[in-house]
Amino acid sequence: MAKEAKTKATEVGVDSFLAGSARPNDGAAVCALMRKVSGMEPRMWGPSIVGFGERDYELAGGKIGRTMAIGFSPRKPALVFYMRHAEGWDERLSRLGKHDGGKGCLYIKKLADVDLGVLEELVSAAWNAVEKV
Repeated sequence: MAKEAKTKATEVGVDSFLAGSARPNDGAAVCALMRKVSGMEPRMWGPSIVGFGERDYELAGGKIGRTMAIGFSPRKPALVFYMRHAEGWDERLSRLGKHDGGKGCLYIKKLADVDLGVLEELVSAAWNAVEKV
């Protein structure tokens, strides 16, 4: 029996989620930036991720899954960005400011610690690198 994805699109309201999150102001700012870059309205993915667009990805065994094209979560310890690494990723990260990275994620504790223009470059590059469906 196939396992159902834990992170899938829901009908929860993005604005109410962000207002009640640990980082409402930073969350609203990131949401506006991603809306501008993608030209799409946000949707909740699971209980705590705000996503834009959709894309397919390959699972083990050749199966195909579906997830957001780009997204973020305003968690208490940091803003977590879910974006594919695009060409020029490392160079942009070197100009971003204070951040941490993980497998497929970018962590920013405070938006005030980073260059918002470079963050927009990263989001734009990730958005443009994804084959959206």
